[in-house]
Amino acid sequence: MLTFLIWWIFLLVLGIGFLPLTSLLFHNYDDRGWLFSKVIALAISGFITWVLVCAGFVPFTAVTCIIITSVCIFLNMALLHFLRKKGIHHLIFKKQQWKLIVLEELIFLVIFLMWTYLAGFHPAAYGTEKFMDYGFMAAMMRSKTLPAQDLWYAGSKMNYYYGGQYYAVFFTKLTGTKIEETYNVMRTMMAAFAFALPFSLVRQIWNDRITMVGKGKPVFAVLAGLLSGAAVSLCGNMHYVIIGKLYPMAQQMSLVPKSDHTYWFPNSTRYLGHYPELSDRTIHEFPCYSFVLGDLHAHVVNIMYVLTVVGILYAWIKTDKPQETNGSSKDIFRDCLSPYTLILGLFIGIFQWTNYWDFLIYFVITCAAVLYRMILKYPKRWRDIISRTVLQCAVIGIIAVAAALAFTLQFDSMVSGVALAQNHSILYQWLVLWGLPFILCIVFIVWLVMYFLRSADKKNAKRNIFEYIDRYDMFVVILSLCAMGLVCMTEVVYVKDIYEETSARANTMFKLTYQAFMIFGICMPYILFRFLTTMTTKKLRKVGIAGLICLLSTIGYFGESIKAWFPEYWDVDKYQGVDATAFLEEDFSEDAAAIRWLNENISGTPVVLEANGDSYSDSERVSAMTGLPTVLGWYVHEWLWRGDTEQLNVRAADIEKIYTSDNSDEVRSLLKQYQVSYIFTGTQEREKYEALNNEMIRSMGEIVFESDGAYIVKVAN
Repeated sequence: MLTFLIWWIFLLVLGIGFLPLTSLLFHNYDDRGWLFSKVIALAISGFITWVLVCAGFVPFTAVTCIIITSVCIFLNMALLHFLRKKGIHHLIFKKQQWKLIVLEELIFLVIFLMWTYLAGFHPAAYGTEKFMDYGFMAAMMRSKTLPAQDLWYAGSKMNYYYGGQYYAVFFTKLTGTKIEETYNVMRTMMAAFAFALPFSLVRQIWNDRITMVGKGKPVFAVLAGLLSGAAVSLCGNMHYVIIGKLYPMAQQMSLVPKSDHTYWFPNSTRYLGHYPELSDRTIHEFPCYSFVLGDLHAHVVNIMYVLTVVGILYAWIKTDKPQETNGSSKDIFRDCLSPYTLILGLFIGIFQWTNYWDFLIYFVITCAAVLYRMILKYPKRWRDIISRTVLQCAVIGIIAVAAALAFTLQFDSMVSGVALAQNHSILYQWLVLWGLPFILCIVFIVWLVMYFLRSADKKNAKRNIFEYIDRYDMFVVILSLCAMGLVCMTEVVYVKDIYEETSARANTMFKLTYQAFMIFGICMPYILFRFLTTMTTKKLRKVGIAGLICLLSTIGYFGESIKAWFPEYWDVDKYQGVDATAFLEEDFSEDAAAIRWLNENISGTPVVLEANGDSYSDSERVSAMTGLPTVLGWYVHEWLWRGDTEQLNVRAADIEKIYTSDNSDEVRSLLKQYQVSYIFTGTQEREKYEALNNEMIRSMGEIVFESDGAYIVKVAN
């Protein structure tokens, strides 16, 4: 657990170091944005390091990461000194604020520790797409330049959204830890942030409401925050409840026809188009599934960043008061270059190389928040509202585009266009997945509109609904509308890719509904507590009770998936630790020693030849576990990243020739063409190439390692 402790302590230091900046942004939060400070510290220090490395000014080393992060903390201390000279004292905390910070840190620590413990029962970076995730990290750990070499297409740079894995490597180098362990600790840290950040946000929103109305118990704010943390990071969807639990019960009671269908926790992420199987199979994952499965995809690492953007937007909306300004040019300039505009532009720009879908999604959400701010600032002055909104969104967009230039200038997009959806979800299945959040959000919005109409009529009010409804409710309305829009959009359009024939909407639905799930997880607890504690009608309280029961029941998905994926989690003797490569000795026993020899003895990024293979297979275990590039890796992944199969087929044929040819001149020519430095021969190569020519391979250079099952040849110059 040493790596866990090091990371937690470093996060504490980073959070404290960046608190001056964070307190400026979150000055209207009770905790001054304590938990968000950790994320902002990682984002900014990592971003500056990335830009300087990509520009060639500094090498990507541990020393570079430490120096740049230290400079950032020093600048924060300078900012603190400046703020105090100006009479701004955001960092003076009262007793209750300290208690809140301690509570939040305790929640973060407990969830972080819980997931790290669970990860120790299934730590292997093996299965699904873990070879890719770990391989990206391993490649960047070796590389002093960015983007790193594509480990599965020797001679080329990574042409995929590597930002998520980059931040894992950045923090690994910063802390002096090892990726064998940080692969798992990074994903468990994301699970901790996925609980703690929604807790901080929703607790704050609810507490603000209590303060505004002058009544209500503070404990409800804490409970709403806890429920939000669970809704985002521990809950599944209603598929688990209806199909996984209620349907089997109905079968036993002979209320529905019996079937041989059995529930397994991934079923809740592969329902539309799978049961029954249709020509358009979709994906609708959510955070809890990601945390249990253990993939370290870009969208998983980006969870802490998108939640931070939502937290910043709420702080920004709280900052202004209606009719605060007359819209002078000075005020417009101050708005366009405010700390909120700059930080949001930076974060949304980061999304372009961590998870591009999030760039589009949260730019739109940010624009919606900006529009609401302008409506508050310039009541009924629609010309000013529209012009100021467009201007401010343009500034955020320009900053975002500029922030990502180090990535986009070297990236070839794999998107082949947008098309109208030819397939649509079966209605009852769609309702199983999204009925609960849609019903709660729609009822809440309709109630607010009806409440406004009744109240405005009684008071003969001339204010519009945006002025009448408080900003706490309106913020949740904005998020709710955006989340519902994301879900509905998958029924209208999709982005075309190589999966067009069998899974046209899969990637589009996956990325859009993943974010919708988290946004709903923020909105639903607030709405439920509004129904249960501050709304007087019995019908709404009944809706609240029913909704609360449903939402709490989906937390059972966490227990179900834990039992399935970590069946012996109560047996401490079965704890394996968090070493993601420990599986090699058991699953690749003949190759393990040779792979570890490469990690221990080879520096830099020389090309190591191994047999290529299909995606999601055991192939590429050498490149994945070492980060050393090979001539060709997982076929479908490279097809997706490069949009062409001709060169992939040529490379596959050339690899086979190297391993099987009797012509030494041909083999030497191919080795030189692909700049191969080492030839790895082990179990995968023997299985793939029946005509494998061991004598020819051995003659290509010096045998630098040999065990019972594998050997490595260093190619002669």
